[in-house]
Amino acid sequence: MKKTLILLLVVLMVAPVLFAAGQAEKETGYEIVVVPKDASNPWFVRMKVGVDEYAKQTGLNVYQKGTPQIDATLQAQLIQDLIAQGVDALCVVPVDLESLEPVLAQARKAGIVVITHEGSALENVDYDIEAFSNAGYGAFIMDNLAEAMNGEGVYTTMVASLTNGSHNEWADAGVAHQKAKYPKMQLLESEKRVESFDNGDVAYNGAKELFKKYPNLKGIMGTSSYDAPGVARAIEELGLIGKAFTSGTGMPLDNAALLESGVVQSLTLWDPALAGKAMIALAVQVLDGKKIEGVVDLGVDGYTNMKFKEGSKTVLEGEGWIVINAKNVYDFGF
Repeated sequence: MKKTLILLLVVLMVAPVLFAAGQAEKETGYEIVVVPKDASNPWFVRMKVGVDEYAKQTGLNVYQKGTPQIDATLQAQLIQDLIAQGVDALCVVPVDLESLEPVLAQARKAGIVVITHEGSALENVDYDIEAFSNAGYGAFIMDNLAEAMNGEGVYTTMVASLTNGSHNEWADAGVAHQKAKYPKMQLLESEKRVESFDNGDVAYNGAKELFKKYPNLKGIMGTSSYDAPGVARAIEELGLIGKAFTSGTGMPLDNAALLESGVVQSLTLWDPALAGKAMIALAVQVLDGKKIEGVVDLGVDGYTNMKFKEGSKTVLEGEGWIVINAKNVYDFGF
């Protein structure tokens, strides 16, 4: 009897320790992979900085894995490999929404949490994170272009591809904002939207052709981080500084010379390092079983007051955009 009591006491003393160890393992044992559009784009190199910082700060098994170049097929294959690997969560910045839908469906069927960024039109996700309202951001880029163009003249829009979800949302919103606020500006009807394929040389060559083909073209609204810098090169080479203008998204230090020269008056962006952290933080909350509702705080600057997009149960919008100009281009550290 005495031995039985002693054994019972030992079990009672050890059980809480084992339970706590199990809980700790549950909280820190997740494998979460961030899959960007590719591994070489400076935008996603910066995202990896945030992912690595998050891993170091939390001790979680979190890492970023990308393809050698931006390619929808390669990205889908990588995700399928990670599904087979049995990771706990995937945080994806999609190259092509349509081709990725069935792959993300496979991930969710396998019990993997799927968080995306720049994929608000996707259906096979747990949640999609946007640094801001896509409509608001598109209007904001247009405001910057309109200011440069003095609110008048012919312009067109540039996106990475016609299947890129967020880029086309921004461009659509920019055009709608122009029509509502800048009646003296006109969209180039014959070529309303051109593609850059997330490539600065393509943006540059495409812009040169447009400016030569349409002498009255005064502005190009870019969306990809390569668009406005590529267009700016064309403006400079063709001697159109002060006559033609561009605005869009871009990294600060990569575009410091363009901003300081006045070829580009301003660029807009959000910090991809913080977007990476926010995706992971949301994945952890979902894995922990936390209910995602109301105002969502992910503990990341720009993502502490997230709200669901009107009419959506999956898209969360933050307050993370930044304006870069010649005065503040060196203030961000990247």
